[in-house]
Amino acid sequence: MGMAEVVPGVSGGTIAFITGIYEQLISSIRSLNKDQVQLLFRGKWKEAWSNINGSFLLQLAVGMAVGIVFGVLVLSHLIEKYPEVLWAFFFGLILASAFYVFSLLEKKTKANLVWIVVSMVFAFYITELTPAEGTSNLLVVFGSGIIAVSALLLPGLSGSFILLVLGMYTIVLDNAKLAIETQNLEAITTLLVFGAGCLVGLLLFSRFLVYLFKNHKESTLSVLSGFMLGSLNKIWPWREGVLWLNEEGVIVNDPLLIQDSWRVLQEVKVLPQAYNGDSYFIWAVLAFLAGVGAVLSLWNASPSKSF
Repeated sequence: MGMAEVVPGVSGGTIAFITGIYEQLISSIRSLNKDQVQLLFRGKWKEAWSNINGSFLLQLAVGMAVGIVFGVLVLSHLIEKYPEVLWAFFFGLILASAFYVFSLLEKKTKANLVWIVVSMVFAFYITELTPAEGTSNLLVVFGSGIIAVSALLLPGLSGSFILLVLGMYTIVLDNAKLAIETQNLEAITTLLVFGAGCLVGLLLFSRFLVYLFKNHKESTLSVLSGFMLGSLNKIWPWREGVLWLNEEGVIVNDPLLIQDSWRVLQEVKVLPQAYNGDSYFIWAVLAFLAGVGAVLSLWNASPSKSF
């Protein structure tokens, strides 16, 4: 989940779903409330730890932290050097995950199909938005954490992509690199504020998701499946930039002028044979099959648990 959240377009919620921990995750997060805080102040540590499923959350948090560090230091490098192969892997992963979620539906009704189509169109629209310009203002960083972590909990909607749309992805990622490599105090402060926003978002949105799963499970699964299918638009492996933002904040649309440091604002999807550069087609196909295979393996090993 940590590695997935570093890659724009890939949802940590998708990974939670296909590993069978999704419902346990949002139920555990939902249990974090004032009653457990009161137990802590009264010295009933073990009871509070048990109530919030502390061992599970601790293991998950440590795993995500390791994944995020790995993602920041390694996956970001792979995205720069071999984006086609990495995107193909995640394309296969998410496509297979969408079918997995669809298989969990007990009834394939017309209403559920409508929910799938509507959510797929919505997710597709989100992925077509042009990224905004970000800011290091701590209040905006805090709000971005709330919004991004809500997307984290939704399979198919990537928290890092939402950050990209908000213009905050490079700001958070650059501060994460700076904090890891140099322990810069300002970068650490920015990350702590972002983390606080994430915590607030988790506590609020997890309660909403638990309500949906308990009262409208079939419709919720349909929406999640549609989100995954719609998000595939963002991670098509072969894309060409058409708009860039330079260091001065000027939008440039001439590919002959671009520099590596410029940020891509808009892309168009092309077929491998029309791709400008090495398409790594064979490697991309193998990566796609590896993504599908990973989901099938997890599917067989970790059947989903219900509320």
